[in-house]
Amino acid sequence: MPPLISVIIPVYNEVNTVAQVLELVNAVDIEKEIIVVDDGSSDGTANKLGSLDYSRFSSIKVIHHSSNMGKGAAILTGLSHAVGEFVVIQDADLEYNPQEYIPLVNYAKANNLAVVYGSRFLGGRCSMARMQYLANRLLTFAVNFLFFTSLTDMETCFKLVKREVLVDLKLKARKFEFESEVTIKLLKKGYKIKEMPVSYKRRSYPGGKKVKWNDGVYSLYTILKLRIF
Repeated sequence: MPPLISVIIPVYNEVNTVAQVLELVNAVDIEKEIIVVDDGSSDGTANKLGSLDYSRFSSIKVIHHSSNMGKGAAILTGLSHAVGEFVVIQDADLEYNPQEYIPLVNYAKANNLAVVYGSRFLGGRCSMARMQYLANRLLTFAVNFLFFTSLTDMETCFKLVKREVLVDLKLKARKFEFESEVTIKLLKKGYKIKEMPVSYKRRSYPGGKKVKWNDGVYSLYTILKLRIF
């Protein structure tokens, strides 16, 4: 039997946090497989991954890109190896709590849903840098305006989607615009995106956060391009 979820972890230069993230994901009491994709890290992450003891992990795959290709590319590599019923993405920077897979999956199963997003803006104040907040609001507004939806957090990392649905989307995005592409293609195929609240502990740019303002610009371009064409 395939696992309930495939947790895809794209990793780029996260030598200080990747081991802790893997421990936290492994500790989640849910049937899962873990797929780590090191996206050409240059800070020792690959060596760190090679030094870990995986004997306590029930199912884990570690894949290495020879060069940095982008978050979307790493996710697509992970998806090509996934066999779970659902897929969820886990960043390697400790901003999201892996224990919250459980309510997302339970909600999806109880309501026969193919898609559930974990929203950082539901159920309380979200701690987010001003520019990141403004970019998120703009991109989410653009999606809501163009598709007559009422999403609160289109840019969330926690997108729980049935694996067969993700594969059918024929995703192509290589970098951070992956979030926009997934959402637009789901909506264009008629899937209803439901949201549940999740917690969020933001990381600063000096602390290693990698998304930049130009990623937001390209994400907006991706939304408009996919909506029109």
